[in-house]
Amino acid sequence: MKTSAPHIVSAFEDALKRLKSAIVQMAGAAETQLDQALTCLTQRNPELAREIVLSDARLDSFEHEIEAHCMRLLVLRQPVADDLREVIAALKIAGSLERIGDHAANSAKRAAAVGTFPESAPLAGLPKLGRLVRERLTSVVDAYVDTDSEAALRIWRTDDEVDALYTSIAAEIERSAATTPDQFSAHMHLMMIAKNLERIGDHATNIAEVVYFVSTGQPLLEERPKADRSCDPAEG
Repeated sequence: MKTSAPHIVSAFEDALKRLKSAIVQMAGAAETQLDQALTCLTQRNPELAREIVLSDARLDSFEHEIEAHCMRLLVLRQPVADDLREVIAALKIAGSLERIGDHAANSAKRAAAVGTFPESAPLAGLPKLGRLVRERLTSVVDAYVDTDSEAALRIWRTDDEVDALYTSIAAEIERSAATTPDQFSAHMHLMMIAKNLERIGDHATNIAEVVYFVSTGQPLLEERPKADRSCDPAEG
């Protein structure tokens, strides 16, 4: 009697490939949402901001579908070792991507709320921070696709670059707020945009940790590089 083992293994490998493909698609949606948020930051377009907030539901749907896929694999296939790491990684990465979408949508909403706030040093610095975290997101998704532990480690070790730029921008916003107290609300929106972008950088670093673990089977035990010396305003 023929064994069904090869068929079962093939079906499981196909399921893992579909899971990875779903993560890549979700990452693409998160990257698009971040791109749109950065456009909104320069244009301060209320209509675009509303579109971004509405499109955030797509990332929520992706996360729910990936969670369901992972649960089916865990229950029906009971993966171990490398395969189990792949499934757990997908769950964690989907969660980080969903939060990236939330932060992008919040940044877009606040960028539109800034309204007619004049061009200034703190406002000029935010797109630079946005581009930096966008580059990190692209790089970490590539590292996930390639299962590249060295790339993941490089991204993880440069987390302080985002922190340093965020700290500089936050200090600039504080100085600007001190000289124009009548524009307190606008400065608070700018501060929260900066914080949301910094948090996107953190989530990219979290994904890098997961990719490293999937690739090597070992957790990153080093202390994460940090350069954030600013006050941490409440997220919103």
